[in-house]
This record gives sequence, structure tokens and C-alpha cells, in this order.
Amino acid sequence: MGASGIIGGLVDGSGKSNMAERLAFLAGVFLVPVLLYPLFSDVDTHATTNVAVLIAAGLCVGVGTRLANGCTSGHGVCGISRLSLRGIVATVFYIMAGGLTVVLFRHLLGVI
Repeated sequence: MGASGIIGGLVDGSGKSNMAERLAFLAGVFLVPVLLYPLFSDVDTHATTNVAVLIAAGLCVGVGTRLANGCTSGHGVCGISRLSLRGIVATVFYIMAGGLTVVLFRHLLGVI
């Protein structure tokens, strides 16, 4: 989706030339769920209802994707399909980090 790049361009000023497009996109990202909530409020997503946790998680993901120059799906789907060395290396590290996280938290610590 490119949200971290869109927000980053607004924050660092590199997105001034298409600021209106960026703001319209972000408005849609925030407003569409609000508009659709009445239709789908009975759907159980198993996500927490703690708004502070959701905001913190979103910020962590956003900062991480900005630091990594893209998200896992961006590097994995787009990067690998373009034979981008950076995308391939990033995907390998994402998969390894995920695997190590499962081994650590589930099998060694037993918390998930």
C-alpha cells in the first residue's frame, strides 16, 4: 500500500509535489473503516479492543517499514518478482526473524 512512504513524504517534505493526493489517500485510510463499521460491527476479528495497543502497534509497524524501506509484502511480492537483491535479502531476513520469534516465544518461553 505504501502508507509509510506516503506519510514519510509528508513529514520530511519530499512529497510536497503531490501532497493533495497523499492527504486524500490518508483520509480514505482513516474514513473508510469509520464508514463501514456500522455494516460490519458484528464481525469478530480477534484483535484487541484496546485502542492504545492498536495505535502503538500501528506506529511500530509504520516506523519499521520506513526503516526497512518497505514492508514484507512489498519486498516479498514486488521485490522478488523484480529480482531485486534488496527485496530478496529483506524477505529472507523477515522470514528468518518470524521463524526465530515463533521458536523463542512459543517453543522456548511458551507464551504463545
